[in-house]
Amino acid sequence: MISRRMFTTALTGLALSLPFGLGQAAAQEMTKVTFVQPSPSAINSFNVFVAIGEGYFAEEGLEVTVEAINGSSAVLQALSSGQAQFGRPGPGPVLAARERGVDAVFIYNFAARSNFGLVVPSDSAVQAPADLKGQVVGVGTADGAEVGFARNVLAGSGLTENTDYTFLAVGDGGPASAAFSSGEIAAYSASTADAAILNQRGVSVREITPPEYMRFFGNGFVTSGELIRSNPELVEKFVRAIWRGHAFAMDDANREKVLAHLAAGNPQESEDAAFASALFDAVRAKTEPVDMSNGLGYQPPEVWEEWQQVAIDGGDLSGPLPDLTAVYTNDFTLKVNGSN
Repeated sequence: MISRRMFTTALTGLALSLPFGLGQAAAQEMTKVTFVQPSPSAINSFNVFVAIGEGYFAEEGLEVTVEAINGSSAVLQALSSGQAQFGRPGPGPVLAARERGVDAVFIYNFAARSNFGLVVPSDSAVQAPADLKGQVVGVGTADGAEVGFARNVLAGSGLTENTDYTFLAVGDGGPASAAFSSGEIAAYSASTADAAILNQRGVSVREITPPEYMRFFGNGFVTSGELIRSNPELVEKFVRAIWRGHAFAMDDANREKVLAHLAAGNPQESEDAAFASALFDAVRAKTEPVDMSNGLGYQPPEVWEEWQQVAIDGGDLSGPLPDLTAVYTNDFTLKVNGSN
């Protein structure tokens, strides 16, 4: 088993709220599933924690355990080894895993707008990605989704990895701020949370990502093709619960309840309530589709085509996959959000 920290709860409240015999039977009928996320943040997976707190998983008969591991590749390893049924990796690592024969399928587009951006210190002379020629760009992990995103942005400015710039894995949070302070890195490929944390730690940063790259959606929900084929009902139940959690959290009337659920999921992250609230706002904004005609969670096929080309150009794929449509499905999302 991989080493990881467990954050979530078994949903025992269901049994306690029912008469003894009925509650005991209901508890026995719950299906246990594990969801793995690429960082400890509850805010970055806010719809999962809302679905737990509001009882949406329990209503679907699911008992969900959330575990945090390090990066998208580790998430995909947990899925392919059967240690988890659902995860939240980035699209780039999913494409690379598919080429290696990993039967991972994207089922819900959560970060509908890019949740990564190239940031530099506010007082940096760097004004655009092209200005990073000859510089070192920091990333959280060497094989995380942020690497493919930054490579794509830099390639669009005519820069080639290991010729015009290099990546350096420096971690996130404190280590990233230290790397800026020591001058080890000139820029950082940051998630929405990373940028907020850097600013909180006194490293004021600004984004230099060109607007055209914000259409690339980020981390979303993935399961195995085998589970889709063998138990589509289970996948539909999971997607329905996370969609309900997502929709609930998008309504400002539910804000205080949402923040309470997130604090229950990761108390340390919410110790600074003002920062947690601001971070939730930033993360939530990234999950709202530009075009809501297909509802929350929809994956635009044309952006998958663009992601595949990015992966090819960056060397993460040797060429187009035999069937790109096998990488993702909108079937469950369109069904649960009422668009189909």
